[in-house]
Amino acid sequence: MAPTDADLILHNAAIATLDPSNPDAHALAIRDGKFLVVGDEAGVMTARGPATKVVDLGGRRAIPGLNDSHLHLIRGGLNFNLELRWDGVPSLAEALRMLREQAFRTPAPQWVRVVGGWNEFQFAERRMPTLAEINAAAPDTPVFILHLYDRALLNAAALRAVGYSKDTPDPPGGEIQRDKRGNPTGALIARPNAMILYATLAKGPKLPPEYQLNSTRHFMRELNRLGVTSVIDAGGGYQNYPDDYAIIEDLHRRGEMTVRVAYNLFTQRPKGEFDDFARWVGMTRPGAGDDYYRMNGAGEMLVFSAADFEDFLEPRPDLAPGMEAELHRVVKLLAEHRWPFRIHATYDESISRFLDVFEAVDREVPLAGLRWFFDHAETVTERSLERIKALGGGIAVQHRMAFQGEYFVDRYGAEAASHTPPVARMLEMGIPVGAGTDATRVASYNPWVSLSWLVTGRTVGGLALYPESNRLDRATALRLYTSGSAWMSGEEATKGMIAPGRLADLAVLSADYFAVPEPEIRGIESLLTVVGGRIVHGAGPFASLGPAPPPVTPDWSPVGFYGGYHRDRASAIPTALSHSSRCRHTSRASSLLQERPRSSNSPAGASFWGGGCACWAF
Repeated sequence: MAPTDADLILHNAAIATLDPSNPDAHALAIRDGKFLVVGDEAGVMTARGPATKVVDLGGRRAIPGLNDSHLHLIRGGLNFNLELRWDGVPSLAEALRMLREQAFRTPAPQWVRVVGGWNEFQFAERRMPTLAEINAAAPDTPVFILHLYDRALLNAAALRAVGYSKDTPDPPGGEIQRDKRGNPTGALIARPNAMILYATLAKGPKLPPEYQLNSTRHFMRELNRLGVTSVIDAGGGYQNYPDDYAIIEDLHRRGEMTVRVAYNLFTQRPKGEFDDFARWVGMTRPGAGDDYYRMNGAGEMLVFSAADFEDFLEPRPDLAPGMEAELHRVVKLLAEHRWPFRIHATYDESISRFLDVFEAVDREVPLAGLRWFFDHAETVTERSLERIKALGGGIAVQHRMAFQGEYFVDRYGAEAASHTPPVARMLEMGIPVGAGTDATRVASYNPWVSLSWLVTGRTVGGLALYPESNRLDRATALRLYTSGSAWMSGEEATKGMIAPGRLADLAVLSADYFAVPEPEIRGIESLLTVVGGRIVHGAGPFASLGPAPPPVTPDWSPVGFYGGYHRDRASAIPTALSHSSRCRHTSRASSLLQERPRSSNSPAGASFWGGGCACWAF
């Protein structure tokens, strides 16, 4: 191959490059993991050599790879194969059917876990499952169902597994709901914080390391299926550095990462936060790593006293009076060592106090040139936006309101919800803004649900939140999910556009994002996903170009039966996967399920009766 020959050429396409100097193209060439030529057919074909792979995209829309500015990929990947995802499931009846079948195949002592990404407003029934329904669906297998940040539902078997009884006291900040006799009902309430929910979830059995590696690979493949090529990992509770980073680092060493990850370090010890960061600044540095896996800075938890828990079913919590001193000490340390940082902040009452601290630190150690940003910022005010801009900060917004908007309206009213968060105003003021999901425990990781929210202003249940003045056009929303998020990791010079010299990350879409009716945006997927010039996912007409997935482990994993984000079987895009490569039933589950009577209500995407199988997992 000559030095100017391309490794891969994609042509006959409608390419939205997001490059202002060349916004539309019809073909592109890639060499050594970067875009080589982007333009018209004739110009790109000059880079064709005898070994160049050439793919005709059939006029389909291609976009830069999507970049989620706030996703808990590292923690989520360790557990993805354990989780029954209700993301996008259209009815409670179907969700309960999936729960019942998964409980039947899950071996002791494992649990069935539904851990976020859904709410009752997505269901046709418009309601939550009852504890009676959950116990009926799974009388013997422990079940843990997380609903947003406000509650978890445990069946009787799970209560026994975690040891909650009449004598178990309520932990600080949480409530074990009880019946008239004082016995736990199975409902755990976050009042006012989610520690009881996450501490209970952490009691469940974990996967062994080799299965965690497989689980992370499958989570990355699921993100690739939706066009995601990069994320900024925001850390998370029970995600200790460096111990819980061993799996992702192993995948990086093996060259098996199909999503680029820039990660932030999240302190795990209340009152020990300064010591954590003081230790970490001696262990690593921002930018350590490479284009696939790199350290990004601190947060989203900087000090526990600054955590303004967002549960719109509960009143806004007031932060502790001593918060400022603790936060000042940590932020000053980070500024002195030039560590970028991010901080979780829902309410303006918190944001204004954080800004007092940041401005005080800036007078001692200037923040100029240091990438820092707020996460979420749902109720940020005009005055706080002015202060953020003056200090050179940014804001990473997520579609949490798409899942909690109904609750916010009930508590604060429709007018307050109409600018929660004020994304359009942030952009008008020139503040850097990146888009994401905050998946996996609250909102879904599906970027198209987030893009739909930004464009339509509607919740997943269809409630209209925003007037036109606080909604974005499709191109602007897409920029937030590409170059906007790249600002949050200091990579806007290498990501976010399809342009010569940039990292060759892109997605070819199942439908034209710029042309489909608004209600269809959330149903878009990727037919061909490329990361660093390498095809990591292929579906439909490009199925043969994508690599086959590894078998799902363990073989009873919900991922092997239902996949991730819900797909109607009728609209599912078939891949080139063989039955044997995408489904590994346990002999116990297969034989037992075949002994049961045939059900006319078996879920789309899984047919077990009579030995048949149609697992649309990818």
